[in-house]
Amino acid sequence: MPVTPTQGHVVVAPDKFKGTLEGAEVAARIAAGIRRAAPGTEVRELPVADGGEGTLAAALAAGFNRIPAKVAGPTGLPVDAALAVRGDTAVVELAQSSGLARLPGGRTAPLAAGSYGVGQLIGRAVSLGAKRIVLGLGGSACTDGGAGMVQALGVSLLDADGTELAPGGAALRKLDRLDLGPLSTATSAAGLTGIEVVVACDVDNPLLGPRGATAVYGPQKGADGEDLVILEEGLTRFADVVGEAVGRDFRNAPGAGAAGGVGFAALALLGATMRPGIELMLDLLGFDEAVRGARLVVTGEGCLDAQTLHGKAPAGVAAAATRAGVRVAVVAGRLELAESEWRAAGFVGAYALTDLAEQPGDSMTRAAELAEVAGERLAAEFLAG
Repeated sequence: MPVTPTQGHVVVAPDKFKGTLEGAEVAARIAAGIRRAAPGTEVRELPVADGGEGTLAAALAAGFNRIPAKVAGPTGLPVDAALAVRGDTAVVELAQSSGLARLPGGRTAPLAAGSYGVGQLIGRAVSLGAKRIVLGLGGSACTDGGAGMVQALGVSLLDADGTELAPGGAALRKLDRLDLGPLSTATSAAGLTGIEVVVACDVDNPLLGPRGATAVYGPQKGADGEDLVILEEGLTRFADVVGEAVGRDFRNAPGAGAAGGVGFAALALLGATMRPGIELMLDLLGFDEAVRGARLVVTGEGCLDAQTLHGKAPAGVAAAATRAGVRVAVVAGRLELAESEWRAAGFVGAYALTDLAEQPGDSMTRAAELAEVAGERLAAEFLAG
């Protein structure tokens, strides 16, 4: 039975349900369920992301303009990618060009995969007049320290014979010197002149060592055994040469190991700053304004688990909503937190598609339909007069 809506709007701000629904569709389905159960309720859809995959889609849903770009994929083959632009701000998502999903045939290339396409997207943003570039890291297929990214922006990576290095992390072992080119200023500090680069990043890994890019993330990209040794040697050499060129060592900076070391190059050579991904994205998407005067916020993700509590999108949304004095509920594909845990994280209600499914597997195959059911359930519980 439909409930009588109460005063105040509802903000639906979920992340994607990975492998099932994009964030915008999750938001639309939950909103449809709320509207059906509580006709007349104003529902504002604001899909979010934590800076990884889905960042571009979240920006587009928030009103940014999509700018298509054909760039190099992780193995150098061209891929159709895009960036998002609004005013003088551009959003670049690494996964668009250099993500695991961009590998031809899904075949990993741990030693040769590179980040050149990321630099091409940044260059496109600069050509469009961007003064602030938000770089979302996550889902990387490469372990090249961001070398390809800066090569695309005009930096030369040269071996002892003065020959430009080939793409990929393995080639970095032969690095002899850098020519910073357009990233070199009169003061010898590296960076994109007049452009602020902000990295959305939720990891604090250094570039090297047991918690570094190779050791922690290399196996996810197909590296094992000797590959890991080669990549670590390459990143070590890259860090040494970059440190000499810019006069500062960034290898141990928190987040330097993000996205196969792209975080390192962003910090050392683009003059970037880092912010927690969801915090940066909520600012970018105008969450504080959207939640003002709201009755309820609804967020979500594919699996609500222990990782959620450490900087993932739903936890960030819950914290921001709580600061605004607004209750927040969560919808997830699976719920792996005890009630005491999700309540301690700030949620007043939690709904899992697995609990709403009639048959095993329905939570995946009927995710859109079940998200609407979840919207109806939470409307009945929290929006009744």
